[in-house]
Amino acid sequence: MFELRRLRLLHELALRGTISDVATALAYSPSTVSQQLAQLEREAGVSLLEPDGRRLRLTAQGRLLAAHAARALEMDESARAELSSSENFPQRVRIAVMPTAAEALVPPALTLLAERMPELQVSMVEMAPEEGLFELQARTFDLVVAEQYSGYTRELRDGVDRTLLGTDPVRLAVPPGSSATSLSELSEHAWAMEPHGAAVRQWAVQQCRTAGFEPDVRFEATDLIAHARLVAAGHAAAMLPDLVWTGDRASVRLLDLPGLPVREIFAATRSSSRDNAAVSAVLAALAEALAAHTPV
Repeated sequence: MFELRRLRLLHELALRGTISDVATALAYSPSTVSQQLAQLEREAGVSLLEPDGRRLRLTAQGRLLAAHAARALEMDESARAELSSSENFPQRVRIAVMPTAAEALVPPALTLLAERMPELQVSMVEMAPEEGLFELQARTFDLVVAEQYSGYTRELRDGVDRTLLGTDPVRLAVPPGSSATSLSELSEHAWAMEPHGAAVRQWAVQQCRTAGFEPDVRFEATDLIAHARLVAAGHAAAMLPDLVWTGDRASVRLLDLPGLPVREIFAATRSSSRDNAAVSAVLAALAEALAAHTPV
């Protein structure tokens, strides 16, 4: 029989592409990963890897076994999900969340969970949605909180379920001394946006273009609190979601954007953990935290 941990390594290699990346993700040494894959190859009786320049790639048989490995891991997780209803089963959920969710949603959600499931352990890593959704497929996390904007929906992935937690209004933030009353009046203003490659950056730039100008993006940061502080200090304008405002928002002026846009906040989980009571409890608590959020 194939050993599940070795199948996991093959699955990771199919996702990540290099042995060094697999080793880093799973906290193994590259030599350990290579040895275990070599053992899996002997058990399979066929070549699973072949040279590709200075790297290795999966052979056709390797890709076939990697697909079976993914299904084996799903079956293992489904079994664990059913067992999770047992009182004596260890309850632990690993989540990856975008920064605004880490600040505004996770603390109240943990408070709810402490009352409902005091035995549950939740570990959290703050991570950009693009990276978190990839790591969900790689089984680094059990649940990922991400967002998407109208017209910029994220890639749908096999074996991943999405649950809409709620919507988050996005507004135009301008310095308190600004006389601007609409987006179109900020064509000459400096802007703070997320770096190139982020879906929200594309969305925000498109809003400016629709208003008739190309934004002068002078400040790039993934931390939206940094955007808010640049606005408050009078150095930039920004488009910020309401979840940013866990503290005082009187330091900026907020204006409605055309069409009153919102971003969707969703939780992604693997389909194989659909029956996991602990994951379902965390998902429900996050949804309640979002519904109860009121910007100060």
